[in-house]
Amino acid sequence: MAINYSLNLNASLTSEEQAALEDQALISALQRAEAGAYETLIQRFQAPVYNLAWRLLDNPADAGDVVQEVFLKVFRNVGSFRGDSSLRTWIYRIAVNESHNKRRWLFRHRKGETGIEDVYPGDDNREAPLVDSGETPFDFTMNHEAQLLLEEGLAAISPAFRAALVLREVEELSYEEIATILEISMGTVKSRIVRGREALRCYLANRLNPVGSMNLAQGPVKWGLETGNVK
Repeated sequence: MAINYSLNLNASLTSEEQAALEDQALISALQRAEAGAYETLIQRFQAPVYNLAWRLLDNPADAGDVVQEVFLKVFRNVGSFRGDSSLRTWIYRIAVNESHNKRRWLFRHRKGETGIEDVYPGDDNREAPLVDSGETPFDFTMNHEAQLLLEEGLAAISPAFRAALVLREVEELSYEEIATILEISMGTVKSRIVRGREALRCYLANRLNPVGSMNLAQGPVKWGLETGNVK
């Protein structure tokens, strides 16, 4: 049975500080192999990890495989976790790495995909920063058809840009957290996000209005991250 590791803490603590203490309580329980701790971890992170893997791989079966590998690695390595990052950041880093591993395996066994943009992972000099126009593809009015189109666009752009965009726009992580998860510099994080937004904006503009321009700033995106909306 899952256990609630929420703590009754001093009201003067910030939400971030309380979350950090709750994470530590769960980590300590996992390291002691307490009954219910693993179930609590899975209930908390299974849907977010699946959604992240699904958006990085664009395949529900492959995402399911990644989820299994992520939790196996968490279970095997939680004893050595030292809290250098938050629990979420650590798990997301494993999820991104496992998604990349899965993509490489698929590339060797299937036809490779061609993204909208070329990317050179880990090479800051070749990812020249662009000037962000301010309006992003995540700013236009969202309905079911538009959401499907947005997911289609994410699947089409470079995997490296996609990872940075999903972590920033969907998971709403800070640049520092994304840099830790992707193991790249802050400058590369910002560059990939800007370039990814531009690639996605161009894709949407071409799909919705091939001969004209598109207004992408009409309202917030609703991504449908609840478990019931997982594809």
